[in-house]
Amino acid sequence: MSMDFIDQVKQFSKRVESLKDNIQTEEATKTAIIMPFFALLGYDVFDPSEFIPEFTADVGIKKGEKVDYAIVQDGNPTILIEAKWIGEKLEKHDSQLFRYFGTTSAKFGILTNGLNYRFFTDLEEANKMDEKPFFEFNILSIKDNQVSELKKFHKSVFNLSDVFDTASELKYVAEFKNTFLDQLQNPSDDLVRYFLSSIYPGVKTQSVIEKFRPVLKKSLNNTINEMMNDKIKNALDVEGSSVPEVIEEEIVELEPASKIKTTNDELEAYFLIKNMLKDIIDPTLITYKDTESYMGILYKSNVRKWICRIVLTPAQKTLYLPDAAKKDAKKYIFTNLYELEQYKDEIVEIVQRYI
Repeated sequence: MSMDFIDQVKQFSKRVESLKDNIQTEEATKTAIIMPFFALLGYDVFDPSEFIPEFTADVGIKKGEKVDYAIVQDGNPTILIEAKWIGEKLEKHDSQLFRYFGTTSAKFGILTNGLNYRFFTDLEEANKMDEKPFFEFNILSIKDNQVSELKKFHKSVFNLSDVFDTASELKYVAEFKNTFLDQLQNPSDDLVRYFLSSIYPGVKTQSVIEKFRPVLKKSLNNTINEMMNDKIKNALDVEGSSVPEVIEEEIVELEPASKIKTTNDELEAYFLIKNMLKDIIDPTLITYKDTESYMGILYKSNVRKWICRIVLTPAQKTLYLPDAAKKDAKKYIFTNLYELEQYKDEIVEIVQRYI
């Protein structure tokens, strides 16, 4: 390859960004993005013996039903691909991949709308595709570690058994991450009991657990915030060094730290928003910018793509949501942070405008 694979992926990502708003149909999505994506992975998308469009299985499938593409090795399908229009959400329950998977020799299924890519296999039950993907990413915001995993599907290095072995690890890494985010919002009885075991000598009754649950929650979230602040401070304290890219994203347009105090309630609101969006996008794409007057929740650290603004004062709690034109904001008064959940549909709609 003339350039490193990671550079090719980043170049392709920029191309998709420039094309995405002009693609109006599923066929246009396939030809402008999806086929070039698999060409990026080294497959000859114009060779029907390697990359078969409109693939039909021979047994167990309703007549006339096809899956969009199949990647073939040694005459056998190894990867099935279902393509959607770029503006369509990826729904698994009606996917033809599930109906095809067990009737072919394919071990991987990919569901994509050109932006989001979800990779499936059969870790839980042989020859039955898992309900959850073991690997997924958005091509517009793909991370370096995700590029490394994607490279395993490149034709030049693809090995069926090796990739299947790593699929299990990827699946559980993602599930551990989601579980961790859930625990940050609502620590389970077992987690509270675990922390109490080394600091509380008394009997861990249910009332004791309920008493310490919010304390543990604040402690965990505060610890994460301190770690983030220390990381930023250490980066800025290194004389003559540049701030790493990930840190730059976190501190875009920060006001002087001495004027800003990020409270536990603001952090709790931030993590509540991240948690309610975790099934829509990668939670790491949701960041915050704290100011003297409000906590701003942002998409990809972009102040022009703000998801909501939260003002928490002793007298009143207020949520501001941008309208479609981002010229005006809807204002909601609430009394308890957990009431934010009732605005989930509107917040999800805002994020989907940015994806």
